Amino acid sequence: MKNKLAVLSILLAASVALTAVAAGKPNILHIVADDMGWKDVSFNGATDIKTPNIDALASGGAKLSQFYALPMCTPTRACLMTGRYPFRYGLQTIVIPGPAGYGLDMTEYLLPQTLKDAGYKTAIIGKWHLGHADVKYWPKQRGFDYAYGATIGELDYYTHGDAGVLDWFRDNKPVKEKGYATQLFGKDAVKYINEQSADKPFYLYLAFNAPHTPYQAPQDYLDRFKNIAEPTRRTYAAMMSCLDDEIGKVVAALDQKGLRENTLIIFHSDNGGVRNPMFAGQMTDLSKTVLPCDNGPYRGGKGELFEGGCRVAACANWPGHIKPQTVDGLIHVADLYPTFAALAGASTAKCKPLDGVNVWDTIASGKASPRTEVIYNIEPFRGAVRQGDWKLIWRSLIPTSVDLYNLAEDPYEKNNLAAANPDKVAAMQDRLNKLGTEAAKPLGLVWMVGTSMAHGKPAIASTEKSSAAPAVDSHGHSITEEGFGETEAVAEHH
Repeated sequence: MKNKLAVLSILLAASVALTAVAAGKPNILHIVADDMGWKDVSFNGATDIKTPNIDALASGGAKLSQFYALPMCTPTRACLMTGRYPFRYGLQTIVIPGPAGYGLDMTEYLLPQTLKDAGYKTAIIGKWHLGHADVKYWPKQRGFDYAYGATIGELDYYTHGDAGVLDWFRDNKPVKEKGYATQLFGKDAVKYINEQSADKPFYLYLAFNAPHTPYQAPQDYLDRFKNIAEPTRRTYAAMMSCLDDEIGKVVAALDQKGLRENTLIIFHSDNGGVRNPMFAGQMTDLSKTVLPCDNGPYRGGKGELFEGGCRVAACANWPGHIKPQTVDGLIHVADLYPTFAALAGASTAKCKPLDGVNVWDTIASGKASPRTEVIYNIEPFRGAVRQGDWKLIWRSLIPTSVDLYNLAEDPYEKNNLAAANPDKVAAMQDRLNKLGTEAAKPLGLVWMVGTSMAHGKPAIASTEKSSAAPAVDSHGHSITEEGFGETEAVAEHH
């Protein structure tokens, strides 16, 4: 009997020790929305869309008022996985197109790899968008123990693919199942949490594709918003409501499993809401559609370097560890890597030099951010930098243009001060130029040029009555149009 009691005592002590270790390494639930407008959550002022579950995270934690992402999906996702600006490895321009074969540089040491080294279980549920044409780029090959969802950037919410091609996998194996993507991701996240235990921490990257195009929603959610007259905004509101419900179910699962008190939850969008149809997706022509996203008072949207494209809705919640308040310090998605690593007790020695900094004290208690500069992006034709309150946007393609704003006085970028501050402009241009010398060639542009310049059947005009097909369809765009940098003012306000 004494021996049995001794064994039981040892097992109990070991259990307590394991739980204590786990308590020192929080679970991390990292939730990312896709193309969500800054004002499309109630905590930022939405009145026609209700997001009570996201709002509860914000009101019980830190509302991050100056949280920055890149202006498009792939660059942001690459940045948060590497802790490094995407211009350093060629993913700074556009997203990875469906037909493209490139992906995130295999020499980058990703966040899930670093967390695994520190004893974490790692999972991605949702959208990847960092390489799909070669399995080596897939999340299971990049540090995730478990992977469920899509590899490309845009897919039908019900058929789970694009152009007749299935893009739905679990641990690298194709899955054919019925259901609405947002609900399937939420259901799988609940299942994953229910399988976890307190003795081993986990990192769950829950990357919803909502509310990205195509605008689709279940009928019961559409019925909730009959009061919204504009049909696309009604569908968008339904998509947001479903997203909020699924987040609520995931948080409830943490509570029911007894893991909530030791789980840090971070929520943010991958970029601002889309205000220009060029960036709204390729599955359908949205040029005549009223785009539904609302970035509130901020100028521009997805694809642009104005605040509406890069300053995104975000909040953080961890009971007893994050003070409920609005945090105004500068935070960039690159900062999540070193911040998560520090909380996990993980070494970043295997990483290339990080652009992110540890901002935990800023998130947790509102202390001054160690970040004083934000690089919005560096591309051959444009770049933008914020230093303190000053922000410069430089479009280098002819005709060139320079915008300079004091965001403390003019957060909505209405008053261009470049002409009155030539020395400030020159210094900030020098900074962008220096970073430009460190930049890798944009793989998106290399791919586009290679595709358009590839040898193929010439489209020769005909003198006969039936003319040859045009080389570019009526919706074609030059790579020097607004979407790629030099005339962003076209789609400023909505």
